[in-house]
Amino acid sequence: MASAALPALAAPTMRRRAPLASFLAPVALLVLWQLLCLSGAFPPQVLVPPSEVARTLWQLAETGELQRHVGESMTRLALGFAIGALAGLAFGAAIALSRLAEVVFGPFFFAVWQVPVIAFVPMLVIFFGIDEQFKVAIVILAAFFPVALAAFDGIRGVPRAWFEVARVYRTRLPDLIWRILVPATLPAVVTGLRVALTRAWVVLIAAELLAADSGIGQMMEMGRQMFRIDVVLAGVVVSGVIGFLLDRGAKAIERRASRWRAA
Repeated sequence: MASAALPALAAPTMRRRAPLASFLAPVALLVLWQLLCLSGAFPPQVLVPPSEVARTLWQLAETGELQRHVGESMTRLALGFAIGALAGLAFGAAIALSRLAEVVFGPFFFAVWQVPVIAFVPMLVIFFGIDEQFKVAIVILAAFFPVALAAFDGIRGVPRAWFEVARVYRTRLPDLIWRILVPATLPAVVTGLRVALTRAWVVLIAAELLAADSGIGQMMEMGRQMFRIDVVLAGVVVSGVIGFLLDRGAKAIERRASRWRAA
């Protein structure tokens, strides 16, 4: 009994230590960063200390420039991700449920899926310029493919016997969708949405670096052009924190979806 109780007692201790352990790597990185700056191994034009980056972030926040760039990037992400995810769900479900749609569109889809999204930037710039349509379009592309693939794999993973039983009982299409397809495919689709969200964020920052007039990526590019490495690193920190929070939020939704399916 005593040995059986040991794991139960150790579990809360491990859970309490886990958040502390997760801070060790960032703290160690900051310390190493500061030491490198103090050592003089890199000139100030190449690497500035984290205290200087924090001061720059504070100044950008005070002037409102940081909020403006973050707001522009998040608006593009939200709009493009919503359109891309919905289109991906519809397309993935269509080629999974229809053999004809899979034969017609499947080969082209799986071929284009292998192309890096950033490779579409020159073509999109020719079509849309560097206006908002370009940034939203690149996010749509980044979100579309992972969600479509997740929907396709999730639906194809549903046992065919379930559809046969539904056909025998003459289940209506809305009931077939909400009682069979949604619970069975939800974990795969939510995982695809999580992958698509983080992928879309990375691609958006890269697109803003290449061709944009606002956003986190454009702020970093302007810092590079003005030889303000502190502004560039401030953009790196902000984009990393936002990407981390987006992934953690999506991961929490993914866990809840898995528990809902199990229930």
